[in-house]
Amino acid sequence: MVQIDKTTENDITTLSITGEVDASSSIQLDEALGEVVNHGAPGILIDCSGLSYISSAGLGVFMSYIEDIKTKNLRMALFGLNEKVKNVFDILGLDQLLTLVNTKEEALAVVNEA
Repeated sequence: MVQIDKTTENDITTLSITGEVDASSSIQLDEALGEVVNHGAPGILIDCSGLSYISSAGLGVFMSYIEDIKTKNLRMALFGLNEKVKNVFDILGLDQLLTLVNTKEEALAVVNEA
């Protein structure tokens, strides 16, 4: 079960993910991220501090938007990943394709770079 909350402030949209993203709940992540990528602010923060688990389906959601993020010149950073979740991103090489940082402050610095 996952809960995704969205806030927007100063051209930056934050998606806060709480719980587990598995095959069934990845649909919610896809809808939320798709809405932000297609209609949101140019800066996107993904708060993973409440994310306890992510399956390959959840990772696939992030992978499916990498090209859109680049072509739309959006800036996105994920922060607050626990060690287990970060390991999954690292093993699949997503740490090379997505910006993963430790804190919200670091994420803000990334998305505020022009």
